[in-house]
Amino acid sequence: MTRRTTLIRTAAIVSATVLLLASCSSKKHDAKPSPSVSSPSPSVSDSPSPAPTPSPSPTATKAATPSPTKKPAPAPAKTPAGFDISRVHIRLTSFKGGLSQPVFITHAGDGSGLLYIVQQGGSIIVVDSSGATRGTFLNVSGKITSGGEQGLLGLAFHPDFEHNRRFFIYYTDHNDDVVIAEYHATSTTHADTAEEILLTIPHPYTNHNGGMLAFGPDGYLYIATGDGGSGGDPGNRAQSLTSLLGKILRIDVNHGTHYAIPPSNPFAGRSSGREIWDYGLRNPWRFSFDRSTHALFIGDVGQNAWEEVDIGRSGGLNFGWRVMEGNHCYNPSSGCNRSGKVLPIVEYSHSFGCAVTGGYVYRGSVYSTLKGAYFYADYCSGRIWAMDAAAALRGSSRVRQVLDTGLSISSFGENQAGELFVCDLGGTIYRLRAA
Repeated sequence: MTRRTTLIRTAAIVSATVLLLASCSSKKHDAKPSPSVSSPSPSVSDSPSPAPTPSPSPTATKAATPSPTKKPAPAPAKTPAGFDISRVHIRLTSFKGGLSQPVFITHAGDGSGLLYIVQQGGSIIVVDSSGATRGTFLNVSGKITSGGEQGLLGLAFHPDFEHNRRFFIYYTDHNDDVVIAEYHATSTTHADTAEEILLTIPHPYTNHNGGMLAFGPDGYLYIATGDGGSGGDPGNRAQSLTSLLGKILRIDVNHGTHYAIPPSNPFAGRSSGREIWDYGLRNPWRFSFDRSTHALFIGDVGQNAWEEVDIGRSGGLNFGWRVMEGNHCYNPSSGCNRSGKVLPIVEYSHSFGCAVTGGYVYRGSVYSTLKGAYFYADYCSGRIWAMDAAAALRGSSRVRQVLDTGLSISSFGENQAGELFVCDLGGTIYRLRAA
């Protein structure tokens, strides 16, 4: 793959089909991190505008668990005093090697200091803060189809995991469908194998499976699904409000038989698609909530030419696929109507990679120069960029490339303190540190 040291100015969605995320036949594996190279900032699109909230619909309740506390949407944060994107320099140091296709790393929020590594083949490994293995937390390899873009893809711990031991996984089953399932841990290092399937989403093709799960600051579970696969979204599922594909979903796992629909979901009053929070996504590969502003940052893999990062601050947003690929018209038969579409905050062309990996806003306490930087990467080229998160929320993007690694970056992750990690699909987890 041709590497350049300058970023193209503008913003948009991504394309690809390589291993887990997209195709990039010239991708290098097991390469070592290399020094960073700065590049000009991509340009920005207009910032998203809030969508109206429809009337609520009633939901059943699980009496055992209290409802999540609803919080008002916070105002965009101001840039921290002294924050300067030019001062953001990073390096990666090895944290845990010898893994099999790690696709995610996270924590349980229980103060244990343990980290949980999701391996695409179906197992979750527990490690301590030094990277020492504490055991296999769960193995669902017999339930899943793994390979290409399929497998065990996501993990999220209930906000009250310390007391209720509930957690949730995202995988593709033997029918190639997407499954969201609940499990219970018997301790911090082992889980019961009993499964409660909350949601099964029929999936017509083997690619574009999404895979991210995370609890939002409102206590609801958010789920990222791909558009169903093939190329160009032939079923136009991402734009359809009757399909759960090509979406960010939001469900209440504390109520209902399996789950309930939050009454404030934008389409809660409909007969179908009630789980939809945002739509118009091709293959959202990793999203995260900024711990400070609660803004939702989404890395969405593009089709032919453009990769993008989107920002969501409300429900009902349409991020444009398959009408738009980033800021660019993709499907001329639709008339390329941009009305009502939320365009990305930043995009980059396939001159710099082929599949975006969404990351996190750094909110740790160890590296003051990194605080407020949103980190994201490209799976195919291994480049890592930093974006000024506060400036992005104001509608102006300040971005620079901070590392050119050569790694197959499948995910970022956080520990409970907000320190960041990088997953290389080749088998190693790295710590992200200030250089």
